[in-house]
Amino acid sequence: MTNMMRALVKSKAETGLWMEHIPVPDPGPNDVLIRVKKSAICGTDVHIWNWDSWAQKTIPVPMVVGHEFCGEIAQVGSAVTKVQVGARVSGEGHIVCGKCRNCRAGRGHLCRNTLGVGVHRPGSFAEFVCIPEDNVVPIPDDVPDEIAAIFDPFGNAVHTALSFDLVGEDVLVTGAGPIGIMGAMVAKRS
Repeated sequence: MTNMMRALVKSKAETGLWMEHIPVPDPGPNDVLIRVKKSAICGTDVHIWNWDSWAQKTIPVPMVVGHEFCGEIAQVGSAVTKVQVGARVSGEGHIVCGKCRNCRAGRGHLCRNTLGVGVHRPGSFAEFVCIPEDNVVPIPDDVPDEIAAIFDPFGNAVHTALSFDLVGEDVLVTGAGPIGIMGAMVAKRS
């Protein structure tokens, strides 16, 4: 494996992204290096491209963006035990601390110390992305890469829609973006 890769980087504090050659991430003991096969564009990535006020106060420059992806494990850290090189995977884009009150109570989605892939740490608009083993999501063989790359927004839609007992209820979904459409589909079928 080469030690350099192509990546889309927010390398300037202005509108745009730039294709650059940067070092391939070096996985730590609990990390998994994934060769990205497909990556989807999220509204977050559009905010970063536009360099709007949210992006300006949130995104450190330079930053490899992107967090919706699928790929194949290329390398694992020395302490990784649950996944193997060659496995098809996607990943949860929110890296949580595992130590705060919410994490210890099983509410990692409310972790105060969350680091977003492609927001606070290098993302998936690159040939490789590195995430902790606990964030790796295996992909069933019958799920195509184009679907696996949108596990992240689909997971958000499912989690939100199923947070409530919807049987016999009217449901209003505001917003017809990908997550809104997926949420409406989940609500309709529940």
